[in-house]
Amino acid sequence: MSGCTRRQQFWHVQVPTALPQILVGFNQTTMAALSMVIVAAIIGGFEDIGWEVLSSMRKAEFGQSILSGLVIALLAILIDRLTIGFARERSTGPTAAMTWMTTRKLVMLLLFAVALAIAIRVLLPDETLLPASGLRIQVGGVNQWLLGLVRDYAWFFNGLRNGVLYCLLLPLRIGISGAAVPAIWGFTFSPMANAIYAGAVLFASASLLHRFNWRQALALLVAGTLLYTGFLGFPWPVFILGVALLAFQVAGLRLAFFAAAGFLLILVNGLWGALVQSLYLCTLAVLLCLVIGGALGVWAAYSERVSRILKPVCDTLQTMPQFVFLIPALMFFKVGEFTALIAIMLYAIVPPIRYVEHGLRHVRADVVEAVEQMGATTAQTLFQAKLPLALPVVMLGLNQTIMAALSMLAIAALVGTRDLGQAVYVALGKADAGMGLIAGLSIAFLAILADRLIQAAVAGNTSTI
Repeated sequence: MSGCTRRQQFWHVQVPTALPQILVGFNQTTMAALSMVIVAAIIGGFEDIGWEVLSSMRKAEFGQSILSGLVIALLAILIDRLTIGFARERSTGPTAAMTWMTTRKLVMLLLFAVALAIAIRVLLPDETLLPASGLRIQVGGVNQWLLGLVRDYAWFFNGLRNGVLYCLLLPLRIGISGAAVPAIWGFTFSPMANAIYAGAVLFASASLLHRFNWRQALALLVAGTLLYTGFLGFPWPVFILGVALLAFQVAGLRLAFFAAAGFLLILVNGLWGALVQSLYLCTLAVLLCLVIGGALGVWAAYSERVSRILKPVCDTLQTMPQFVFLIPALMFFKVGEFTALIAIMLYAIVPPIRYVEHGLRHVRADVVEAVEQMGATTAQTLFQAKLPLALPVVMLGLNQTIMAALSMLAIAALVGTRDLGQAVYVALGKADAGMGLIAGLSIAFLAILADRLIQAAVAGNTSTI
């Protein structure tokens, strides 16, 4: 109406209006770029901070590797705060910093800095003014302390690793029928034990069918069968058909066809075993992240002090490169699937913490007041009012948790897993572009399928509410 051309409208109206969102995108791009510096060092980069982390890990210099990883994390947090500051709306009046740092003072400081730089370059042309031996050289004592800690408390770390391995990882991988051996569990699954287990699962499924509907009963029946056979022993035709039916029930025929075609493509390419390994490891990691992270998110929603403590921790975990999460896990628990599980959880636990807290804090106040006036306790208000209303936000956190867990597969392959991430890593080492592409697309397929299923489930639940 003011006579703007399309170019003027774009540059003078649309871009300034969308600048906060553009800066958020720039923020995420920067975080993604910094998280790849160590991966870039694996395939040819050198003499940068990523190479320092990688070379320190190869030498088992955990103090230096953690210190170098923290440099990347601090740089990422600094850029994160700067871009968020630019994206925020400007205050109407001068801030405290603007009152103290006037334009005159800023110009004088800049001129002084330029003059000092010129003087140093002219008077000391061959000096870099860098420390001859950085702080990294002085952390040798940290390495000795960490190694001593691992040695003195090896009984604790080994016990924790073996407990999770034999009570969670192994039953999910090969089923309780294979994991139950006298040396570990004290008994074996005899025919009588098999009959008792089958009867208990069928009775519980029938009870759910009578009290609720067939969906809950079928879910329990599938879960009981999967726990008995494990992911490796579960028949692949039943698995593909079950996921396809779930996709059809939730989102329709198109997603069901996509799910079936994707799994069949993985099957014919000989990656079914690696797929099953990825599924069971990511499933356990996501479940543990939801339980632990969800509990922390609820705690933070009800406590400002806990929220303030968790915020910098979440910032560090979110901005730290993925490779760095292997350092503490590898240091304390050595090579193995448990180490990969810990690394995946460290990277994927941030979304449930943040999204659960955000969802609970932004539930409509009038609904909460109405529920409390009806005499509901704190637990009833949480589980029967706040969490159902915050479910779309919580499910978005679940979505991001799954994405983070899948993105860690290729990194976790460096500590001994045999999943799709390992296939990508082996293909990278052999320059096998075909296998690397298929394995990478398989991970992307799992991410896309999980994303579409969660979106459809949230949309259906919202429309029902």
